[in-house]
Amino acid sequence: MRIVRSPGGVYAAAGGRVQPQPLSCNPTLIRQTAVLSVQGNDLKRAGLKITLPRLKVLEVLESANPHHLSAEDVYKRLIESDDSVGLATVYRVLTQFESAGIVERHNFDDGHSVYELASDRHHDHMVDVESGQVMEFVNDRIEALQREIAAEHGFDLVDHELVLYVRKPRR
Repeated sequence: MRIVRSPGGVYAAAGGRVQPQPLSCNPTLIRQTAVLSVQGNDLKRAGLKITLPRLKVLEVLESANPHHLSAEDVYKRLIESDDSVGLATVYRVLTQFESAGIVERHNFDDGHSVYELASDRHHDHMVDVESGQVMEFVNDRIEALQREIAAEHGFDLVDHELVLYVRKPRR
């Protein structure tokens, strides 16, 4: 059951029909409504109107494992969950999310973009050149060394992106 929150209350959408649902009797509905409320607040803070396609794309990104998805990956997951959002809409929503700071776009070596939800927690990436798998990591020594190198050259480090392209050792 897909949940849609409207200004007049909470509704459950099933099979294309929208039915009012009492919140008090369904714990799953309460949990899903809370998630939509958080997502809606995220969109409002970013200055974006709350629309069903935006909520659906945000839901896919929040539940994504692995965390890095292409627009096509988002679209496929929406199709698998019977959500009717077109590929052009997915691209448009991801672009809007990137401009609003909700997602970060990465262009790794293979040329296509992948998206992940923006985070306050800094991390770097490793990309397996054989499988294309993207892994996140944090290393305090690398972070300190980058600040040290910038300082040696008379700069303060403002931001950076580090991508390591890796492969399993061949034996």
